[in-house]
Amino acid sequence: MRATLWLYAAMLAGSWLAMGWTPAEHVVAPGMSTVELSEVGADGEVRDPARPVRVAYAVHGPEDAAETLLLLHGSPGSSRDFHRLVEGLAERHRVVAVDLPGFGSSSRRVHDYSVRAHAGYCRALMDALAVERVHAVGFSMGGGVALELAAAAPQRVASVTLMASIGVIELELLGDHTLNNGLHRLQTAAFRAARWLVPHFGALDGSFLSYEYARNFEDTDQRRLRPILETLAGPTLILHGEDDFQVPVAAAREHARVVPQARLVIFPSPDGHFLPWTGRTIAPITDEILSLVDRAASGTGTVRRDAGPARLAAAAAPFDLREVPPFEGPALLVICVLLALATFVSEDLACIAAGLLVADGRLGMLAASVACFIGIFVGDMLLYLAGRTFGRPALTRRPLSWFVKETAVDRASSWFERRGIAVVFLSRFTPGLRLPTYFVAGVLRTRFVAFAFFFAIAGVLWTPVLVAVAAIAGDRMADALGGLGAAQLPWLVALVVALLQAYSTAPLLFTHRGRRLLRGRWIRRTRWEFWPPWITYVPVLPFVAWLGIKYRGLSKVTAANPAMPAGGFVGESKAEILGGLGPRNEEIPDFVLLRATDTPDRREQAATAFLSSRPGQRVVLKPDAGQRGSGVAMLEDPAAVRARARDLDHDAILQECVEGEEFGVFYVREPGRTEGRIFGVTTKVLPTVTGDGRRTCEELLLDDPRACAMHATYLEELAGRAGDVPAPGEVVRLVEVGTHARGAIFLDGEHLVTPELEAAVERIAARYEGFHFGRFDVRAPSAAHLARGEGLAVIELNGVTSEATHVYDPKHSIFAAYRILFSQWEVAYAIGAANAAAGAPTTSLPGILMAWRAYREAQRSHDASGSRTATDRAVSNPGTRGSGI
Repeated sequence: MRATLWLYAAMLAGSWLAMGWTPAEHVVAPGMSTVELSEVGADGEVRDPARPVRVAYAVHGPEDAAETLLLLHGSPGSSRDFHRLVEGLAERHRVVAVDLPGFGSSSRRVHDYSVRAHAGYCRALMDALAVERVHAVGFSMGGGVALELAAAAPQRVASVTLMASIGVIELELLGDHTLNNGLHRLQTAAFRAARWLVPHFGALDGSFLSYEYARNFEDTDQRRLRPILETLAGPTLILHGEDDFQVPVAAAREHARVVPQARLVIFPSPDGHFLPWTGRTIAPITDEILSLVDRAASGTGTVRRDAGPARLAAAAAPFDLREVPPFEGPALLVICVLLALATFVSEDLACIAAGLLVADGRLGMLAASVACFIGIFVGDMLLYLAGRTFGRPALTRRPLSWFVKETAVDRASSWFERRGIAVVFLSRFTPGLRLPTYFVAGVLRTRFVAFAFFFAIAGVLWTPVLVAVAAIAGDRMADALGGLGAAQLPWLVALVVALLQAYSTAPLLFTHRGRRLLRGRWIRRTRWEFWPPWITYVPVLPFVAWLGIKYRGLSKVTAANPAMPAGGFVGESKAEILGGLGPRNEEIPDFVLLRATDTPDRREQAATAFLSSRPGQRVVLKPDAGQRGSGVAMLEDPAAVRARARDLDHDAILQECVEGEEFGVFYVREPGRTEGRIFGVTTKVLPTVTGDGRRTCEELLLDDPRACAMHATYLEELAGRAGDVPAPGEVVRLVEVGTHARGAIFLDGEHLVTPELEAAVERIAARYEGFHFGRFDVRAPSAAHLARGEGLAVIELNGVTSEATHVYDPKHSIFAAYRILFSQWEVAYAIGAANAAAGAPTTSLPGILMAWRAYREAQRSHDASGSRTATDRAVSNPGTRGSGI
């Protein structure tokens, strides 16, 4: 690999040297003359008089001819494209064939390559040749130059001939300037990259398809051409091929409609777009052009004001989008490639887009289905090859980590073990398991031919169904609303959302597992306790803002706990807080801080020393700064503990594991008072399922009335055990950490608040001077022990942003929860304001933001380092006896 890279670098350097030796300009072709003109800008006017641009041209025909024809080639192209046409035109008229800047023998490097700039160069060339008036003949992209020339200097253009010409934007490529220009920019970037990154030794600089060709399309704003056509007044001829694969014949018909004086001639030539050099049509094309020139020169040519009433009325009518023809030629190729590439992002969205294009009449059903199938097939083959080539370590790298989760791969591996290669076929109809299954097929080195065969069969059956459903739905909507244009955009968005939902839901209805997943999805959406915090806290934020006004400062809350940085708002050190509670004893479990700044050997020694004093016991490893159970792992294997200690890239604490039940006790104490009070108590239930000797762990949790709502979370916790079949009566704990985000059930423990518990909590809190507000996470042998204030062990103490987690009890409505949360924040601000008035420091908003960013960086670090690997989770879930959910 290294040798290949060195060879590539050497060839690239040689290519750059060769490019430097290549002349900056093309050699002037025989028979061509040149003139130096001032550089023209994007507006068609002189941009830099001091910077010369060489323009090459050839003059044919009698010098004393009364009429002059100006031939404007397409892109890519040159004046030589007209060599057949010149012969007939130059017999009676003077013919000037120009190489537009960027092409042929003209300057290659100019500021702007647009048709508008080219029209500016043409005007300057006419001045240089002392030509007062021309008959402009534009082929393909040159037709745009002819139109811009007629718009900029109408008195100098006697007639316009558009030959297979571009024109209205609605019928060019994808029909939208933004989309078209985006594609042209990508094309330009590709040519630029090829020029500098491909060792071509100057060959690409003189190629037919070049950077200049790409810039010609990128710089041109084709939206200008419709208004020009709609005001074009002089005699006009439109020549087009019936089978033009680049500019659809519908464009020529639309041009003839909006230019009512135009003569439209459609050639039934199989040569399509390339009319100027096609022998079969040269004679009739020559005759048509000469006839137009004669009529324009004699003053008998039809101008706009002389067009018939019917054609003038038709020209005044707005463009009917229903007249846009199906994609064909390059547009068809581009849209199919785009659909194929879109499947790499979302297969369902790509199929919906393809179906809507079918409904709109822009794309055939076969082309739409084939494009989507090819994209899906190629993308999933790449996923298979990634698994086969790189194995499971590839899951930690982007972009694969964005789409394929390790837990899903574990499930797919288990599925493979039970079903074999048929899984490849079945996964196509199982949402959520497609990508991991294809990756696992590669990891397990499934035979490529077998994988491709089963996948292709499934894809051929599935893809047309998705496209057809979207097409039928789009067709029904078009009938109801009168089309699928911009006016129907809100309805289209609603349709896409509905189709996405249907695609993800419909396959689930056919299996028991799918129906249970749908039941869980319904519970998550209808029970607020499962909503993500960014939704739940929407009403809380305005209330906090009001409290900031009431207490004269949003940051007053950071003074609620002077003992903690920013009051424990974010990123506070667990080790410092536990240390603030006094010496280690039965109420403060022992721990050791493992610093990321220490050497791996030193961290391993600290972990080994900690383990040696408690052989055979489980320990807890968690980030020193963390929230909502992020990065917490229960570990039993000493070798795993030492390995994790060596690999840490963030500060963490290793804490002894205290057995028993877990509770959250929220404590508040107003400044100046010697005693505080318990604001709330949370009983944390670690859910379990009980085996029956028949169903797997995953099937058991799916059949549970509540656990199905957190199916994905529990699968992540179970890791490799999801496919195990527990023995009858065996109780499997689904989670080991008492956090709601990781699946623990929170119940309101108000009945456990007793004078004995208050006294015990007060005794612990009093040890931490400067602590007034927060939640103790404690363990006790039982709820009865907690109520008596006996056997308490504080495993964490959280500061001002800790939640009164008893709000998550399913018995509390969302409104009851907000009453509790509002009261909690009111108390926090009241305590913070009182402490601030007594001289306690506050943290500024910029300081809070800096702390938040630092915390997020640390969180990403411990997430990326694998703080919760499958091995850790498997170790943390031994089969334990206890009550079911």
